[in-house]
Amino acid sequence: MQEPVPTTPSNNLLVSADSHMAEPPDLWDRNLPQSLRDRAPRITARLFETSQHLRAGGWDPHERLKDMAFDGVSAEVLYPTLGTLDVRFPDDWELEEACFQVYNDWLMDFCSVAPERFWGLGVVSLWNVGHAIKEMERFKKGGLRGAAVWIAAPDELPYNSDHYEEFWAAAQDMEMPLSMHINARARPVIVNPKLPQAHSVNGHKLDAMNSLLHIIGSGVLERYPRLLIVVAEIGVGWIPFWLQELDYYTVSRQPLPMLPSEYFHRQVSSTFISDAVGSYLLEAYGQDNFMWSHDYPHPASTWPESHVVVSEELQHVPQETREKVLWGNAVRVYNGGNVPKPPDPPGDRAELDEWLAGHSGFGAASRLRNAAPAVG
Repeated sequence: MQEPVPTTPSNNLLVSADSHMAEPPDLWDRNLPQSLRDRAPRITARLFETSQHLRAGGWDPHERLKDMAFDGVSAEVLYPTLGTLDVRFPDDWELEEACFQVYNDWLMDFCSVAPERFWGLGVVSLWNVGHAIKEMERFKKGGLRGAAVWIAAPDELPYNSDHYEEFWAAAQDMEMPLSMHINARARPVIVNPKLPQAHSVNGHKLDAMNSLLHIIGSGVLERYPRLLIVVAEIGVGWIPFWLQELDYYTVSRQPLPMLPSEYFHRQVSSTFISDAVGSYLLEAYGQDNFMWSHDYPHPASTWPESHVVVSEELQHVPQETREKVLWGNAVRVYNGGNVPKPPDPPGDRAELDEWLAGHSGFGAASRLRNAAPAVG
């Protein structure tokens, strides 16, 4: 089982275990080495106009702090957006590594404004493990809290490959959690235009299942018992049944010293935004492994009304379990068990309310809360 979470007199903390950056679209044009700029990614996003760039908090740390205060959030784990979706070059490792270094430098500067509130994840390219380890060492020294890696490794380098062995060892030694977001793939996903929801419904979970199966089933977590793995923005309601199946077939076909579910409960976490099904499983499964998030600044975010979704979906959950899920587990994984201070008091909401009137996709209404209530 996971180590106990830290305790605090406050029961009002929120820590988002999956929030995002909205990188300046010209970040790589401006900062890549001159020799690589003609190969820089061409970003079409526009500030204040497109998707995650609608709020300045995506790229301005001072505006970010204001928006966190509006949502009552004390700290956020920060994943890339463009740095995941648009900066992947599986056939040009030099360019991919350089793009990730540019992003990591920018993120370190951003987080330095409020390191107690901004828990950034550096991005590494795993094609060259030696380079990945050096880059992880570099951004750990720069204050970042973990490494963002593929949720879907390439077919020729699955996570049960010896290719990653030195990387697992280095991440354990550096105490750097390895976080796998649903959009972080070695190669871009091909979306079926006739069924565009297919990847969001099935594909993300299959990516996570396959990667966790390779990591757990090949004994990575047995060999590295202090290595922490996180899968992000993938929900939690599917996990108990999947672990049940993984235990059954592993015991009968390729047994490990412990059950796969025991490795999971010791070393793996998953984040959710709104998961009414998963919330009803918290007492029996996952109270030490599941972590709440609000997904700011993406339009599907529950910001700035996260308290509405939290109160609806977790009202039946005992307070101790709520605290683990809403902040305690993230504090243990990413902040060494050190509890952040309470959120800043929110400022004047007049500008925010006016803005929200023209951007109805944000807030509690952005999540379809359609799960049936638990029986009994």
